[in-house]
Amino acid sequence: MSQAKNQNYLHGAAILAAGVVIMKILGAIYKIPLQNLLGDTGYGYFYVAYSIYNVFLTISSAGLPVALSRMISQANTLNRPAQVRRVFRVALGTFFVIGFACSLAMFLFPTELAVMMNSPRASQSILALSPAVVLVCLTSAYRGFVQGHGNMIPTTVGQVLEVLLKVIVGVALAYFLVSGGKSLPISAAGAVFGTTAGSLAALVYMYVSCRRNYKNEVRGVGAQDTPDSVGQIVKTLLRIGIPITLGLSVSSLVSLLDNKLVLYQLKETLHYSEALADELYGSYSGVQTLFNLPAAFVTPLTISVVPAVAAALARRDSREAGKVAASALRVTALLALPMGIGLSVLSEPIVRVVYPSTNAVGGPLLCSLGIASIFVCITLITNALLQANGNEKLPMLSMVVGGLVKVAVNWILVGNPEVNIHGAPIGTICCYGAICVMNLFFLRRHMAHPPAILPSLVRPFFSAAIMGAAAWGVYGLARQVTASMSSAWLGTALAMCAAMAVAVVLYVALVILTRAITLEDMRLIPKGEKLARLLRIR
Repeated sequence: MSQAKNQNYLHGAAILAAGVVIMKILGAIYKIPLQNLLGDTGYGYFYVAYSIYNVFLTISSAGLPVALSRMISQANTLNRPAQVRRVFRVALGTFFVIGFACSLAMFLFPTELAVMMNSPRASQSILALSPAVVLVCLTSAYRGFVQGHGNMIPTTVGQVLEVLLKVIVGVALAYFLVSGGKSLPISAAGAVFGTTAGSLAALVYMYVSCRRNYKNEVRGVGAQDTPDSVGQIVKTLLRIGIPITLGLSVSSLVSLLDNKLVLYQLKETLHYSEALADELYGSYSGVQTLFNLPAAFVTPLTISVVPAVAAALARRDSREAGKVAASALRVTALLALPMGIGLSVLSEPIVRVVYPSTNAVGGPLLCSLGIASIFVCITLITNALLQANGNEKLPMLSMVVGGLVKVAVNWILVGNPEVNIHGAPIGTICCYGAICVMNLFFLRRHMAHPPAILPSLVRPFFSAAIMGAAAWGVYGLARQVTASMSSAWLGTALAMCAAMAVAVVLYVALVILTRAITLEDMRLIPKGEKLARLLRIR
């Protein structure tokens, strides 16, 4: 390989995380203006289409890229270049067949899928998203290939390019359609088409990047080993990928069912008008963009940790695999806890600043979802660790249990007129809380050298809790100072920024004082040793 580097997993995660920062900024430029441009109702159509798209996307491309990166990482570790080439080619064909079938289902049955979700006017958005599934599947094959080589740069660049095109095309189409007086369903479809355009751009980039930087690996130049048969590779790919896909599909299916139940309970059980139900659902959908933010920063870590643990286990070094797992869990807690607690304690000003025209339920909904986001992040990293350890079926079991908990809680609470839409995020907390408990138990039981759970979580929690209290107090004081400003929005934004600034500085100081991050962790981060000396981390 000409440009791929031997990046350890946190180097790779750092590269991906840098891309995530850019993507989340672009994503905010994409979704936040759309929420304000389309309104709660129009954004609800947009989100219904995305919920269906996510299910098909998960079925077609969630577990198989993880399996691919793991198989390629193992083949590289064992110096089997011919095996690498054949695994990639077989995976590419498999991904295409599955992705094409899912895209075809969305293309042929958009109205039926929208009616199934109790949102018939979302059919145009579903149709506009249909080509994106097969495009993302093919892109995922190339991403799994380069990630299996330990190179996260092409994935990061491709993802940034994808989001950039999505923003430009989606926001531009939505603006022109709304300005031209088109209906909300048509305008939402224009907005969501940006995802399809971005997916095509990412595929073109990944294809060119792999052909340019991995020419010899793709062609198998100089390979002397005998690769496994096509049938054996397909069997292994599916054996690893299907349990992962099923586990993640459970989450997407439960989320889809959850959204359907929320709309059903609001319209049929509580007898809210269609306009009010769509507005509340649109507000709930909007704050979920913020709820997903912490998970987006943890996802790069989960992508990098799978090949790292798989490579250690291929060398029969279970102690090294345990060290990687412990470090990954510790870093996840350091990222997830402050973001989740921050979203919760500052939920009201965040929603008022980001979505000034949304329904008043947005702030309380985000307050609950902020807590839920912590459990989501821990779920993501523990799922990845179990999958990398060869226990692909266990996350599927925990996700099924969590999904049943969520459906039950939502059915009971959303149908209660005193709780209504507020029951949905409570169900999310219960769902992912149950999954976390089960996954942590599985790790302790099935890893030869499992991570120490309490030391990984207690110190970051202590630091984040103090940070949250400080952020809440600073916001209250700052809001009194800015209350006299002529613009209420500007006063809220300034007070919120002051609270966030204090929170960040205080949290970093507390993490150093409590030694929540170790020198060993810092050594794995690019320029980490210099940063450790600067921060006096020993």
